Amino acid sequence: MPLGDWGPVRVKICCVQSRGEAELAARLGADAIGLVGPMPSGMGVIPLARIAEIARAAPPDLATFLLTSETSAAGILAQQRRVGASALQLVDRPRPGTHAELRAALPGVRLVQVVHVTGPESLEEAREHLADGVDALLLDSGNPQAAVKELGGTGRVHDWELSRQIRDEAAEEGVPVFLAGGLGPDNVAAAVAAVRPYGVDVCSRLRDNQAGALSAETTARFIAAARGGGAA
Repeated sequence: MPLGDWGPVRVKICCVQSRGEAELAARLGADAIGLVGPMPSGMGVIPLARIAEIARAAPPDLATFLLTSETSAAGILAQQRRVGASALQLVDRPRPGTHAELRAALPGVRLVQVVHVTGPESLEEAREHLADGVDALLLDSGNPQAAVKELGGTGRVHDWELSRQIRDEAAEEGVPVFLAGGLGPDNVAAAVAAVRPYGVDVCSRLRDNQAGALSAETTARFIAAARGGGAA
């Protein structure tokens, strides 16, 4: 698939904490927000009841991603039925058959599978998920093998050359790829140029600290830099 087929890079603001932050992200031009459900570690976790409130109030052109660490179809479905997000972001490797079960139960909800780019083995994992027919991949910098699983929000950059290989194979299948992992206003244009993703995803670097509010200035700079990095 030639470069540029996806059009301008999409921007997803993750770890949104409130309706006010969702409204800010939308006003600044974000295409999607991420709402973090229960996780073994990482930042941005909020109660499912608040996720449901934010998802219900979001404008129709702002995609809402529920980040779930559940690995069974039953567990994921239970969360989705509580919150009503427009997309599911599966941050851990699901049990075999889960994608097919979710597709059958939730035909209108997009399935976005996270691949944590830890080394060459990530290429094979991405191929497995592509074969399952997911709607998109999201490449992040967690470590699912850690004693306490890291499933996102690490603020670390991974190997963009590996990400580019995954992106190119996914493009051959017509599957878009989001890039996450340590992105901020200072490096997102370079990341877009190197990987050519469909979209970029940011969490930790738009706040002064984990407890800090989403910065309008930093978010605006991130979005401008991402879209100035070239058509994805």
